[in-house]
Amino acid sequence: MNPPPPRLDTRHALIASHALLPGGWASDVLLVWDAAGTLTGVTSAASGIAGVPRAEGVVIPGMPNLHSHAFQRAFAGLTEYRGAGDDSFWSWRERMYQFAAALTPDVLEDVATQLYIEMLHAGYTSVCEFHYVHHQPDGAPYAEPAEMALRIAAAARRAGIGLTLLPVLYQAGGFGGRPATAQQRRFVSDVDTLLRIVERLHAQDVRVGVAPHSLRAVPPDALQRLVEGMHAMDPTAPVHIHVAEQQREVDDCLAWTGLRPVQWLLQHAAVDERWCLVHATHVDDAERAALAACGATAGLCPSTEANLGDGVFPAAAYLDAGGRWGIGSDSHASVDAAGELRLLEYTQRMVLQRRNVLASPAQPHVAHRLWLAAVEGGARASARPIGGLAPGQRADFVVLANDDTLQGLSPEQVLSSHVFACQPGRAMVREVWVGGECRVRSGEHALAREARERFVGARAQLLRES
Repeated sequence: MNPPPPRLDTRHALIASHALLPGGWASDVLLVWDAAGTLTGVTSAASGIAGVPRAEGVVIPGMPNLHSHAFQRAFAGLTEYRGAGDDSFWSWRERMYQFAAALTPDVLEDVATQLYIEMLHAGYTSVCEFHYVHHQPDGAPYAEPAEMALRIAAAARRAGIGLTLLPVLYQAGGFGGRPATAQQRRFVSDVDTLLRIVERLHAQDVRVGVAPHSLRAVPPDALQRLVEGMHAMDPTAPVHIHVAEQQREVDDCLAWTGLRPVQWLLQHAAVDERWCLVHATHVDDAERAALAACGATAGLCPSTEANLGDGVFPAAAYLDAGGRWGIGSDSHASVDAAGELRLLEYTQRMVLQRRNVLASPAQPHVAHRLWLAAVEGGARASARPIGGLAPGQRADFVVLANDDTLQGLSPEQVLSSHVFACQPGRAMVREVWVGGECRVRSGEHALAREARERFVGARAQLLRES
């Protein structure tokens, strides 16, 4: 005689009339998770189970945000004016340095907390924080060398968002080991110091990787020692790097090495599925194909790349080649998971003068294909089990509003409306669950008001002192 099935804990279960699973849409899906927030069961055609609450809308997997500089949220929208001469990424960077110089640990934590709550409201359920402001304004370390990184971790815990923290190695002011400037002294560390910060975060049970900032800021020998040191501690740890974001970076790399940035990186580092190449905007056909083949993730940040005038990543050809990718909000000019996907598709339309460019024969619905691919790529870049609604993954999911304007639409059409037709003032994100905990309910985070007030005060302090 078989033993009776274990009793279902209805506190750790939810039924979705429609849910987007890795294999596609399913109806009457029972989601069950354990006390640690890991999905233990995902079963379709499971309606009518007594006591299990039902989601009030379509359920989709939570979106990983694979690239964030949290402190930059404090000056989003404040650099949209022309200075002397033509503005570019490089002139924007000077204003960014002024804000970075004025950061304190308390200000950083308040700004990051607000940002992470905004991410949750937007449907992001985890974030990779590319963190490089390590030291005091004069470049001296804090008494706790990981002070600023620990404030990021504290902000993520307060907001309730998943976190992969990526301490950044920054050593040089340009290719060939040009000395860092005074404006960059808060960022600069040697490899051993950076790895000690990583160890400190490990001790606090933070999921951690490393981020060599860029080829211009990390000489080749330091890049090698950093990656080897990280993987000696944790062979599964992610490695993220800015690469080929700006045409000037490509030109400078060619002048220094005779190779383009992605070309140089793939030839001189063991780039594999643990790596995330952030931006990779300016790649030629050979680099694009090699990046798709190596298994790394391309970290695309369409709203920041548009805001800074970076350029347009060749997404259509990259996806056709089977390349992995995910999205990030980077400088937080926009904090909107659906908006990043929309802009990714729209830039391809403008370049190629076609519609529905990033659909495929197997998946003709653009929003469906993009959402699942970005979740998968973001999970890989995060090195956390957040790859969708499947057993063994975190119970990270979003409930989209089931309001009157959506009546009669299929789940594919609801998701398409979320990505391509959500109007200002009509946010479709009703609930956001992270690790089986509801962090956003009826469109509002429990700490939203307090976090906004603290953010306003923190930004006012930065404006006074920057």
